Amino acid sequence: MASGPKYVVEYRRRRSGKTDYKRRFNLLKSHTPRLVIRKTEKHISAQLVKYFEDGDKILASAHSKELSKLGWKHSTSNICASYLVGVLVASKAKSSGVSDSIIDLGMMSLVKGGRIYATVKGAFDGGLKFPIDESVFPSEDRLAGKHIVSHNKKSEKINEDLLKIKDSLMKKK
Repeated sequence: MASGPKYVVEYRRRRSGKTDYKRRFNLLKSHTPRLVIRKTEKHISAQLVKYFEDGDKILASAHSKELSKLGWKHSTSNICASYLVGVLVASKAKSSGVSDSIIDLGMMSLVKGGRIYATVKGAFDGGLKFPIDESVFPSEDRLAGKHIVSHNKKSEKINEDLLKIKDSLMKKK
């Protein structure tokens, strides 16, 4: 292990690749709520988080498990479900009085048109305002689930379910 008067041990979360403190500090300097999006193999979650000196406060939160309560019978790990999670967190944010935010995607590798950007598109369509280049969003066909129907005939109702849940969430605003 290195040693010497100029050697500094990095923070544990930085060493393990979980937190980029410089990026986080730059996000916190804006004093704007952050839309934090995290994904796993089967689920996706989105939270609207505001920084306070005594700790972050979650203003609104949505998880793909909540979609089953809204009538979603399909997979929670696809682009359509991610889009609905974005719409859901935006509707919860509107009910708590938040309309502006910035995006905090952490240290994960990002894919243009992927699940993360589908969630961002859902939040954008749901009414949250934040700076973003719209070229990273998935196509409307992918958001509607047409790519799933072409491979899996059992999922033919995915577009109907998506529109029904989206319309019910948009009416809550």
